[in-house]
Amino acid sequence: MSKPAPKYTLRFGGSELERGELADLDARHVFDADPRRTFRWHRGQRHYPGRYWSATTGGFVGYESRLELAALLLEDFDDRVVRIASQPFELIADRDGAERSYVPDYMVEHGDQRFTVIEVKPKRRLKDPEIAAALQWAGDIIQSRGWGYRIVSEPDPAYLSNVRFLAGYRRLWQFPQRDVETAETSIGAAPTLGAAMRSAGAALGDMPYARAVVLHLIWRRAILCDLTSALANDTALEAP
Repeated sequence: MSKPAPKYTLRFGGSELERGELADLDARHVFDADPRRTFRWHRGQRHYPGRYWSATTGGFVGYESRLELAALLLEDFDDRVVRIASQPFELIADRDGAERSYVPDYMVEHGDQRFTVIEVKPKRRLKDPEIAAALQWAGDIIQSRGWGYRIVSEPDPAYLSNVRFLAGYRRLWQFPQRDVETAETSIGAAPTLGAAMRSAGAALGDMPYARAVVLHLIWRRAILCDLTSALANDTALEAP
């Protein structure tokens, strides 16, 4: 006897659910839906849910833990990502003869129109055989739909610290395009971050503001450098 086809549910308007077969679900439709689970806040809870303003989406994206926030921050920094959805859909499928349900943490769309479903789990929990088997089950179904599936754990601390710092300069509206272009042109082949900031400061006539514009350019990947070590004046710049 064949297994029933995997199904999905999406949530709209607070409580209305859309149901169907996963094979029929257009990934773009997922980004029109509300988060499948409701984010809850209450006294004494062990996790730290919240909402993060994403430069990629131009709006708030929810998270349910500090680790999910870290993963969200890194997806927002990835210039290949064009859309992010939190708690995107519910997967319902057979597992070992019983119907099981699964809601991934994020789904992202890439600029080349690929889609990736992301599950965020601490490394210690991945050692649990039951959790590992459940994620393998979900990943196999999602990949059979033609989407990528990625499990994300704790990132490199130095890299996360740098990206978290740069996120303070992520908002486009804070930096007029003419200033961004002036700074980028003035930097030219500057060998280090300090040299880039000095060149931008001379071009814009305001050193503190120029530093902010340069950090914004790093966030936008217009300037590249090693983010696995603390940013400093002598941080070497790389060719874009």
